[in-house]
Amino acid sequence: VQLQASGGGLVQAGGSLRLSCAASRRIFNINHMGWYRQAPGKQRELVAAITSGDSTNYADSVKGRFTISRDNAKNTVYLQMNSLKPEDTAVYLCNVEYSDYTNYWGQGTLVTVSS
Repeated sequence: VQLQASGGGLVQAGGSLRLSCAASRRIFNINHMGWYRQAPGKQRELVAAITSGDSTNYADSVKGRFTISRDNAKNTVYLQMNSLKPEDTAVYLCNVEYSDYTNYWGQGTLVTVSS
């Protein structure tokens, strides 16, 4: 399974970006799919995840600013990021776990928020 992440870039503080993660396998039978991020010198952290039942989970630091959603027809998960802050700067990585417990990572996409 391949995960193709896109949508990163450079944005000013307060701006918005939308990340996309397209899977090469259908995503209707996932346990969860989501986004992690890793900033230089920091540990990888969960940003947001969505389950097969469309339950969502967010890091406290992004609640109210980020929204995760999915489009099963396109096998794609999105992360809408609003009110971006410099501390959101990181490489964002897409992850999926299927119902058979296979787990896959995509390549990262860099998000840089300038102050």
